[in-house]
Amino acid sequence: MVYFFSDVHLGLGAPESNREREDALIRFLAMVRQERAESLYIVGDLFDYWFEYRSVIPRGFTRTLGALASLVDAGVRVDYLMGNHDFGHRDFFEREIGVRVHHDDIERTIAGRRCYISHGDGKAFNDTGYLILKKVLRARISNAVFRFVHPDIGIGVAARASRSSRDHTNKKNYQGEKPGESDGLLAFAEKKITGEGFQLVVMGHSHRPQRVDLPGGTYINLGAWLKDRYYLALDESGPELIRFA
Repeated sequence: MVYFFSDVHLGLGAPESNREREDALIRFLAMVRQERAESLYIVGDLFDYWFEYRSVIPRGFTRTLGALASLVDAGVRVDYLMGNHDFGHRDFFEREIGVRVHHDDIERTIAGRRCYISHGDGKAFNDTGYLILKKVLRARISNAVFRFVHPDIGIGVAARASRSSRDHTNKKNYQGEKPGESDGLLAFAEKKITGEGFQLVVMGHSHRPQRVDLPGGTYINLGAWLKDRYYLALDESGPELIRFA
């Protein structure tokens, strides 16, 4: 079995809501380990912001990091796709935990299905402004400048950049401009399935769980663990979008 989830946004909101969200996530990760999963995909925005230095990472949520390390130690492959709040990754996840970090969309063959996996940022209609912001935030020179300042300042800047990205996302209308037109993420998935032969497209980002069966394949949006706590389970029988109890 292979599992997917996205958009936990640890660090967003009151400490009590973060603790509740993290508790649920750790129970889910324990389930994944107990089920002896083949692999787990974090499809972006595990944290509300993440920016790391050579020897410093943001404080908090060490139980989540420990749970991920335990999964890897148990033989579960964990892949982490960077989302629009994940612009400051260096090598901590890969070197210290064993989690593979991907800066862009990835293609995989899973349970006999050709899969396209993407956080989904930049896929909405008329999202040129965000794509420019993404290039700036992820540019090597931007990251290098951040790392020259004290971590308290650099991580504070990262938090503000995260808020800017969220403000942009919240203002986006993911529906098409014409009545009945699909949203940009679904339109992107349709092209991947009908035009390029992918059998499953998995995304997050919009915070709206969704399953659309199309001729030739299926589009799954994972929604947001922040709100609904859905996850995707995939094996030879097909994809199933499940709400975690």
